[in-house]
Amino acid sequence: MENLLLSIEAILQWDTLLLMVVGVIAGIVFGCIPGFTITMAVALTLPFSFSLEPLQGISLMMGVWLGGASGGLISACLLGIPGTPSAMATTFDGYPMVKNGEPGRALSLGLWASFAGSLIGGIILVLAAPLLSSWAIKFGPWEFFSLMVFGLSAIATLGNGNLIKGLIAGLLGVFIGTFGLDPVGGAQRFTFGLTDLLSGFNYLPILIGIFAFSQLLSEVTKSSADKFKLDKNINLHYPISKVIKDLATSWVSVIRSSLVGTFVGALPGAGSSIANILSYDIEKKMSKHSNLFGTGRKEGIIAAEAANNSSEGGALIPTLALGIPGSAVTVMMMGALLVHGIQPGPYFLVSEPVLAYGIFLAFFISAIFMLLIQAFGIRLFLRITDIPMHYLLPVVLILCALGSFAVNNRVFDIWVLLIFGVVGYFLKKFNFTLAAFVLGVILGPMTEVNLRRAISTDADLTLFFTRPISGVLLGLTIASLIYAVVSEIRNERKLQSESSNSIKG
Repeated sequence: MENLLLSIEAILQWDTLLLMVVGVIAGIVFGCIPGFTITMAVALTLPFSFSLEPLQGISLMMGVWLGGASGGLISACLLGIPGTPSAMATTFDGYPMVKNGEPGRALSLGLWASFAGSLIGGIILVLAAPLLSSWAIKFGPWEFFSLMVFGLSAIATLGNGNLIKGLIAGLLGVFIGTFGLDPVGGAQRFTFGLTDLLSGFNYLPILIGIFAFSQLLSEVTKSSADKFKLDKNINLHYPISKVIKDLATSWVSVIRSSLVGTFVGALPGAGSSIANILSYDIEKKMSKHSNLFGTGRKEGIIAAEAANNSSEGGALIPTLALGIPGSAVTVMMMGALLVHGIQPGPYFLVSEPVLAYGIFLAFFISAIFMLLIQAFGIRLFLRITDIPMHYLLPVVLILCALGSFAVNNRVFDIWVLLIFGVVGYFLKKFNFTLAAFVLGVILGPMTEVNLRRAISTDADLTLFFTRPISGVLLGLTIASLIYAVVSEIRNERKLQSESSNSIKG
């Protein structure tokens, strides 16, 4: 209780609350612009967290995260174009509802479903993270190694339907993590005589380059974003009493979708995009009127948006309790904490209880700000879509460069940003998953360090299998890989079947 009271005192400071408000506004802006992503927005706020207190920095990123998660529904409903990948399923019924003459209802349902999903995901986070952390606090180097390997096994399922490409991207990330000095022996690895490489590639410029700069390169090749126009005189009014009634009559959908989103979000590497699509699919299959989905059903919007935001709470569970990023955004949150010398993981809730409870509170407060700001400022955010992309891109590029330079105050990190921005661009172009690459960069060095610690403690390799927790985690790793292989085989057979049927047709 003492830690909770201290957390409340810390989070209710006016400057911390202001940072959350600014973060939510920035997140909604990025979320409603087709082509920009939540991950890109959070990557740009990452450097600002260096000069802030840890709780303030995370609160800023939390605001951007939740604001962006909800902001994507604006263009998804009104333009039929998801502002973020995690709003893809929202377009299926949101846009038809707008075309049916109910734009206010579509936006209100999406917004309140997002808020409800955030609350449910946050409650599960508060309950699950301490329990998981108290269990994981018994870990030794063997268990940590097996845990990291289990986290890396998520790479196999991040290939966008291509197992080999997912593995290649992940292994490339692991390789990049080996540059610099050997973390145990101090030997130089892949430094090529460059003193800047003695400390390896700093992961923060890599993150900004991979997620932000690569997105800029992708947008440079497009001109369609300038065409997104909308009638700003559209009627967006929809009484709150009717929204509450809509949600009350669909409360099962709200809870079911939020639970699905939280579960999917807690799976390392799964993310809100998968939660958004999967929840919509489950809702459609469970509905008695599945044939009407896609024509403007309220359940479709509720399912997509509740899962979208609840997945954010789920993603924080493995990040804080185990030190395994649940999504690309939580990778950057981990980075922000590591800059301040704070290691997320089993000991985090014990060693930093005030910060941990503060992060929980920041999640709920950001959700409230998201609801209020978007509800009252919707028309202002619609104006953002009028700004030509050729004005936005240079500003974002400068912020990327400044953010990378601010990490260590050296020009080398700007080159790292540019190099990995190009790498990220080509990975995306050839359908390699960026999340798999980043997972390798973050978890690869941790895996190596714990492996060598375990072996230096006891050279008996069977301990990795005979120690109960370590053995279970390795068993789950094998099961995860088998699942990925089976899914890949099924997808190939499905494609072959569809191809043969089209040829016959």
